[in-house]
Amino acid sequence: MGSKRDYYEVLGVSREAGADELRKAYRQLALKYHPDRNPNNPQAEALFKEATEAYGVLSDDQKRACYDKFGHAGLEGGDFAGNAHDIFSHFQDLFAEFFGGMGGPGGPGRGAPGRRGRGNDVRVQERLSLRDAFCGCKRELTLRAPAPCDGCEGSGAAKGTQRRGCPMCGGAGQVSTARGFVMFTQTCPRCRGQGSVVETPCPKCKGNGQVEKTRKVMVTFPAGIDSGQRLRVPGQGMPGVQGAPPGDLYVDVDVEPDPRFERDNLDLVTRANVSYSEAALGAHVSVEMPDGTTLDVEVPAGCQPGDVVTLKGKGVPRVDGRGRGALHVVVQVQVPRSLSGRARALLAELDAELRGQQAAPSKRATAG
Repeated sequence: MGSKRDYYEVLGVSREAGADELRKAYRQLALKYHPDRNPNNPQAEALFKEATEAYGVLSDDQKRACYDKFGHAGLEGGDFAGNAHDIFSHFQDLFAEFFGGMGGPGGPGRGAPGRRGRGNDVRVQERLSLRDAFCGCKRELTLRAPAPCDGCEGSGAAKGTQRRGCPMCGGAGQVSTARGFVMFTQTCPRCRGQGSVVETPCPKCKGNGQVEKTRKVMVTFPAGIDSGQRLRVPGQGMPGVQGAPPGDLYVDVDVEPDPRFERDNLDLVTRANVSYSEAALGAHVSVEMPDGTTLDVEVPAGCQPGDVVTLKGKGVPRVDGRGRGALHVVVQVQVPRSLSGRARALLAELDAELRGQQAAPSKRATAG
């Protein structure tokens, strides 16, 4: 690229630029000309190295003062070439910040907190009857999942021994490698991000710190719970690593169909059969609710087939206990399939009365 350009010109900043402005300018150039984003592009690689060199000087107060006073000549024979690690650190810190914490030395990723954190969550499904969902219930769920080993209390180390810091990553849980002017960080392959290793594994869990066990968890299902809803039981999930808190248990609810009721959110729909005379004269019918109680429902006189009698506040209770839905009773009028002679005569007389006609024998009335 010929003679070296002015470092301020390289970064596109003024000579009065502060640390934040320098940092922002360098980050933009580094992202633009990074070799991984510009493969087989020597010009981009040269610009990337030029920007890195400029930032390495101007971000160091001592080097910047020397450069401002003597220019490039003031840096010749100095320690710039011997401090490539400083450039790596600058670049790594910038990218850790830009990408949300890639984890440099002392940075957000140190010690791999994600891997040392709480255990994973467990998800199961439980099917309830309408009665159990309507009234609420308690169920003892059987889970078979890893649990902390009793022999080593979850450490993975044999009794009388303990874990020691990982010699590969120095306990950080991550290792960094230089690639050109860039530092790349990844999970330590020796300790798998835990920061420590087991020299003498526990014979019971073989160093895992966990063993598979069957355990029972009591879960309370509140009255009014419905299909598709999920319960969270804190601390009943997978155990954490090296004594970290366990995850949570999530129970997905499925309410099985009921032969007598249809559920629509908080409302219940059922059917009541009445005779023709009951529909005409009015009647009271008994509806047995999902909780076993009996509800008296008044069917008004003149009720037509398919009419709906609604009782507010008699449906499914809200999970939070603040009220209930409604009960909808669909009236079904039963028509007899066979009639006695007297019944036919009475119906014929009724039909004539309703039609305003004088009752008289007719072929229609005496047929059959």
